Amino acid sequence: ALQPDLPNWAWHEYGMRAGFWRILEAFEKRGIRPTLSINGSVCESYPRVAEAAHAAGWEFMGHGFVQVPTHRVEDQPAMIARTVAAINRITGKPCGGWLGPGLTETLETPDHLVAAGIRWIADWVVDDLPARLRTRRGEVLTMPYSVELNDIPVQMIQHHAAAELEARTYATADRLLAEAAMPGPLGGAKVMSFAIHPYITGVPHRIAMLENLLDGLLARDGLVLMQGDAIADWYLGTGSQV
Repeated sequence: ALQPDLPNWAWHEYGMRAGFWRILEAFEKRGIRPTLSINGSVCESYPRVAEAAHAAGWEFMGHGFVQVPTHRVEDQPAMIARTVAAINRITGKPCGGWLGPGLTETLETPDHLVAAGIRWIADWVVDDLPARLRTRRGEVLTMPYSVELNDIPVQMIQHHAAAELEARTYATADRLLAEAAMPGPLGGAKVMSFAIHPYITGVPHRIAMLENLLDGLLARDGLVLMQGDAIADWYLGTGSQV
């Protein structure tokens, strides 16, 4: 790869300098406090962004210290500890959740995360509900996440217009709401997430999609917006052993 990679660096930088603030405004205007997947290094290199998200009541979810695959990290416990500490300095408390960069883990990663106090991990996109994962250091929850309701695969890889992410999210929400009222194994509350990035959804030609999407979700009866720790508390309170 050519270095320095100015076009790609600047594209991501736009998200931190401009796109983030559009997304922040969209959520604040609607009284929504999302969960923020954040590299620990962002807390140090972009404190204005991290502090604004914290002031708005966003939940911080650890996302590695820098954006590199977990398999390339020589000392995972040190990286995890550094990330948790960086988030703690901004929020005043350790993060409860974790999403690996690119959803990457090695076989030992869950053990290291539990040892660092992580309660739930979003890398395991295996269900519409949290699940209990046993590790050598104790139990951790998996948190529903989506690789399809995500602006990177939808817009950047599959090359759809922004409206495709909106349509998929509505279709998912409506199906899960319908299933919630069903008897049997499909019945009961479910968890849905969608993922956006400041350099993609925060651009002028896509931000209206996010605003419309949030308004559409808020208009749906039976849909509740919750952060990851609250979802974990709810699930544990159900007593499910799955």
